[in-house]
Amino acid sequence: MLARGNRITRGADYRSVVRGGSRCPAIHTVTHVVSTSEQRPPRFGFIVSKQVGGAVVRNTVRRRLKAICAEVLPGVRPGADVVIRALPAAASVDFATLRAEVVRCIERKAAA
Repeated sequence: MLARGNRITRGADYRSVVRGGSRCPAIHTVTHVVSTSEQRPPRFGFIVSKQVGGAVVRNTVRRRLKAICAEVLPGVRPGADVVIRALPAAASVDFATLRAEVVRCIERKAAA
């Protein structure tokens, strides 16, 4: 899983990434990335609203996204902030498809 240093925890940080970051839209997710010149580990945040489903479904989608981000963490440039918004279609997609979609966006926008 992602260590605390690799997570976005403040609402202001989420807003700055979503509003000021570059977007990578996909079928099941929207990925926002902001690259800074700070020398710190990359950070990830997840937005999974009630439109995705009930609590069990939302937590499953969030766990899948966290696992994908933990896997690609070594390839993300230092100082990058990544926020992934799950769309309602993310609840019914298999892990491999979700992984391919997220990895494509992260490699395009935040690769080291």
